Amino acid sequence: MAFVDFEHVSLAYDEGGPLAIEDISFSVQENEFVAVVGPSGCGKSTLMKLVSGLTEPTEGYVYLGGRQVAGPQKCIGMAFQASNLLPWRTTLDNLMLPLEIVQPYRSQFRRRKQEFIEQARALLARVGLAGAENKYPWELSGGMQQRASICRALIHKPRLLMLDEPFGALDAFTREELWCMLQDLWQEDPFTVILVTHDLREAVFLADTVYVLSKGPGQIVAQKQIDEARPRSLEFTYSKPFADNVQELREHIGRIRAVQ
Repeated sequence: MAFVDFEHVSLAYDEGGPLAIEDISFSVQENEFVAVVGPSGCGKSTLMKLVSGLTEPTEGYVYLGGRQVAGPQKCIGMAFQASNLLPWRTTLDNLMLPLEIVQPYRSQFRRRKQEFIEQARALLARVGLAGAENKYPWELSGGMQQRASICRALIHKPRLLMLDEPFGALDAFTREELWCMLQDLWQEDPFTVILVTHDLREAVFLADTVYVLSKGPGQIVAQKQIDEARPRSLEFTYSKPFADNVQELREHIGRIRAVQ
């Protein structure tokens, strides 16, 4: 059974209005890494809202873990292009936030606080942020903020990580460093990932499967398996198989843009 399952899903944000996505059907297996690419306005972020239960489909069904999505899901972690770290909380306190509000951790927080602090420190150390626990967001670089944001999304051990352009605002070198960081976290302790991105290189480097959406209303026009060995090093991005995969996706995007 798929962990995430879309069955003929369409969504119009306003009753009788234009569709944002139309007749979307696809599945994500447990611990699979999926990327969704497409032109602006194709409905990539809409898919995230539907999976997380922040909005309901106009038609069709969305299932998570075999159950129809109905309302916000606590088994999901989310990170966005902006780190959204709370400026009045330290790095460590920002990481602790999900444990303070998500059950069952919330009811256990006082009793297990020291244990949770050690877990948060260990996670920060894994992503190169040891020593930054007591710094505030304004004291961190953009890359450090995104590392902390992804740690915050993972601290409560979600079964699904949803990423919406998490590296889009970073310079190329930092972005590639964080690709490797995310790959390492995912391989060390697997979880299901849906990554929304405009970056075709990012999609090919990280994903098992890439879905291409058309212009709005978004429809799946291509599905590409990335059958390359892991872990993938940055040297892989200079190889012919990598370039061929990126070029194939670019051709799909080019055909979409050519349609008026």
